[in-house]
Amino acid sequence: MEARPLAILCEGLAGIAFQGESKISRVKGKELNVHRAVFERKSLFMEASRAATPDEEPPNILFIMTDQQRGDCLGAEGAEFLLTPNLDELAGDGMRFRCAYSTSPVCIPARRSLMSGMHPATHGMVGYCDHQEWNPPATLPQLLRDAGYHTGLVGRTMHLHPKRKRYGFEEMVIQSGQEPLTDYEAFLQQQAPSLGGRYATGVMHNDWTARSWPVGDDLHPTHWTLNEAKRFLDRRDPSRPWFLTVSFLAPHPPLIPPDFYFQRYLRTPLPEPVIGDWAEEPDFRGNAPRVDSPRVNLRGEALLSCRAAYYALINHIDDQIHRLLTRVSAAGGVDHRKTLVVFTSDHGEMLGDHHLFRKSLPYEAAARIPFLIRLPMQEKEVPRGEVCDLPVCLEDLMPTLLDAAGVPIPEWVDGRSLLSVLRGEKVGEWREDLLIEIGGGKQAFHALTDGREKFIRFSGDGREQFFDLANDPGEERDLIHCPQEQGRIALWRERMIARLADRPEGFVQNGKLVAGRPHRVLVPSEPIS
Repeated sequence: MEARPLAILCEGLAGIAFQGESKISRVKGKELNVHRAVFERKSLFMEASRAATPDEEPPNILFIMTDQQRGDCLGAEGAEFLLTPNLDELAGDGMRFRCAYSTSPVCIPARRSLMSGMHPATHGMVGYCDHQEWNPPATLPQLLRDAGYHTGLVGRTMHLHPKRKRYGFEEMVIQSGQEPLTDYEAFLQQQAPSLGGRYATGVMHNDWTARSWPVGDDLHPTHWTLNEAKRFLDRRDPSRPWFLTVSFLAPHPPLIPPDFYFQRYLRTPLPEPVIGDWAEEPDFRGNAPRVDSPRVNLRGEALLSCRAAYYALINHIDDQIHRLLTRVSAAGGVDHRKTLVVFTSDHGEMLGDHHLFRKSLPYEAAARIPFLIRLPMQEKEVPRGEVCDLPVCLEDLMPTLLDAAGVPIPEWVDGRSLLSVLRGEKVGEWREDLLIEIGGGKQAFHALTDGREKFIRFSGDGREQFFDLANDPGEERDLIHCPQEQGRIALWRERMIARLADRPEGFVQNGKLVAGRPHRVLVPSEPIS
């Protein structure tokens, strides 16, 4: 296939002093000697300072992240029923990446990739596996902190273990999807002691059921997260640039938006779920589905309330983001032109499409994510309001932000800097596609996509699917048995063989893909016989 344009990569860590014992990590099938990331702060700060002229001070970085937001859930994506004017403005002032994917579309591995710039198979987790302590060579906030940034995390945790481990964040004010006794839960208990906690309504963290938030809007997790973000900006160190991660739990269930927003979408005509010709209607054998079932056939009010609440949570976030962007314009006694802004999500949500709910699937609703980057407005000669069709992923954010801050990019990072793309500079070759993967369970899969086509293979039984995304973005027509597409399918199959050939699970044997091989959540360190 034709190569695609590639952003210029920054140099590695030459000349930077390391401390600590070395560690062997498996990267792309090879043994790579890397170091535990205990960098000398002074050395790295001097390197970053040399990278910027007096007129090019390292920018502040505002990183906004939602949880479980579909890539098509922005007004700028053509969702005319959904009000996201502030995110649409951010896209208009920056760049929107249309083919952005979560390479392991479930919470923990996706956030590990974001924090480390490593693909899931590199950092070792390709599915949901909680309570696993992680010791990466370095993290994005750690490298920025060591370069002189004041780093903070407010809102939803990065779903890493242990919960309070800093991973480079100097300040953390957090909430969690399930765990009690976080900062938000303590706040809610103090402000509404009779409520009984966030789940007192009976609408829980993986449910398709929905209802209005039962107390004041000012106590909602989204509102609280924004308030804590403003508090960070009020008390930050004014002598240092800052990196603030604002992490919203919504629109991840529980689907409990403030009533104003819920009512708005209950009365707004909403799109029906997309059902492909390959989708199987679930048979619950005379029983109703569980409210947390990953397979659904929602109808009537159940469908309306589920989808209305999901969109309402996104609209609520958008309104709150306006408060934050307005506040950033005054941070540090300077205007917003000194701040780089990123908006993305860890993965999407099936929301009833193809009779499916939640995530951990290869389809666009679960794997494609919103991905917006606005360079500081002081950079005058950069493209604004453009849409980029290069295949990008969460792993690209770490090298992009390090590049923008003048911090060297570690050699072990799998992601690639987008800074040249954002600046409209001449670029060379870009990656042809992205590997998307989930291990563990009956639905373990590998998928390859370039944003125009997608090839999927389920690990257990070897079942395959092929979609022409350019003409069928909803994946309604599975072309795997279409005679006219067999040449294209063969090319994608060969590319998957090349990508998986060195994996220790033995997905490829004698030059062919093999079904039934162990595809576990944790990637083994040695080959499996």
